[in-house]
Amino acid sequence: MRTAEPTPIVVSGIGVTASIGQGRRDFTDALLAGEHRFAAMRRPGRQKPAADDDAAFIGAEIADLRVPEAIAAARLRNLSWSAQVALTTLHEAWEDAGLDAVDPRRIGLIVGGSNIQQRELALIQAKYQNQVEFLRPTHAMTFMDTDLCGVCSEAFDIRGLAMTVGGASASGQLAAIQAIEAVRSGQVDVCIALGALMDLSFFECQAFRSLGAMGSDRYAREPERACRPFDRDRDGFIFGEACGAIVVRRASDATRTPYAELKGWAMAWDANRNPNPSLEGETAAIRAALAMAGLPAEAIDYVNPHGTASMVGDETELAALRACGLDRAYLNTTKSLVGHALSAAGMVELIAVMLQMQAGRLHPSRNLDNPIDAELRWVGATAIDHAVERALNMSMGFGGINTAICLQRG
Repeated sequence: MRTAEPTPIVVSGIGVTASIGQGRRDFTDALLAGEHRFAAMRRPGRQKPAADDDAAFIGAEIADLRVPEAIAAARLRNLSWSAQVALTTLHEAWEDAGLDAVDPRRIGLIVGGSNIQQRELALIQAKYQNQVEFLRPTHAMTFMDTDLCGVCSEAFDIRGLAMTVGGASASGQLAAIQAIEAVRSGQVDVCIALGALMDLSFFECQAFRSLGAMGSDRYAREPERACRPFDRDRDGFIFGEACGAIVVRRASDATRTPYAELKGWAMAWDANRNPNPSLEGETAAIRAALAMAGLPAEAIDYVNPHGTASMVGDETELAALRACGLDRAYLNTTKSLVGHALSAAGMVELIAVMLQMQAGRLHPSRNLDNPIDAELRWVGATAIDHAVERALNMSMGFGGINTAICLQRG
């Protein structure tokens, strides 16, 4: 068993952009109010050609991105949607943590996500398929996920390290864990973990739907009812655009009260290429994170689960929580409000945990009309007051990855 480093690791900065709100304040207010933006998606390249609303993919898209004045318009030229949202979100976290005062050679960046610009690539391929000689030469570098590292590190002069990590829907949490380890090992003093916006095209939407992972057209005429993790009438995940960033550093280096201390973290793999979940893998990740934090299960008073509205996945996750003794903690589902952000999901939900800790309130769960396990301590349709002291956040992804992080209020 690993033991936690004597010097605690904390989160000292947060940036977040989602369909329900941009920035910490707007996002928190929308979470606690139980807002949503689920509708037929309209972003170009995200629907099958000539699809009517009854066949349209439902999701939650970011309506208007407010770019801070500090990011010059020229810098945004020729950037993908994922990169524009990343820059804007990172800027908020950077300012929040006061990173201008830190030596750029001691700042790192871990970007969580792979294949994050699929819609952008589909649009480019459609535009140039009959005139490839006019394709911009820069496509040779911008089609790679690592371009996001270059875009962000150049804009903020990050010189300590910059890399991507891929863990499917666990990518956001994987980025957080790798950022913690980079600080813990002394590779850098400060590390930003960014859960990148995964920009799906209709090809990925159709494949997810055919796989049975994404919701069908069952709720096509009632998109507000489509996203319902852990409910008996769930129908698969509903996509949501989002991006989140946190700044990780040693508590001794923090210049302000941190959002939370990261007490324990763990990863477990199922040795499984397929999308089916693993009770063994999920319980292994939870138990290892609790052990590293030095906490018994009963010390956790709030769990933010992964819950995508998968028929098998939701039941397996609740079984894992019960097996680990976490059946007394409060539960809600952030995805019921913002949708499944895939590569960014773990990061956005980790941020939701910390913002709820600060607010002393837990956000409601939309569409949780008939929970598949009604005996658990769900937060229902209304936010409740609750001073969270210690929380657990989970993520799982295709390819057999399971992650868990334990947090304590800062």
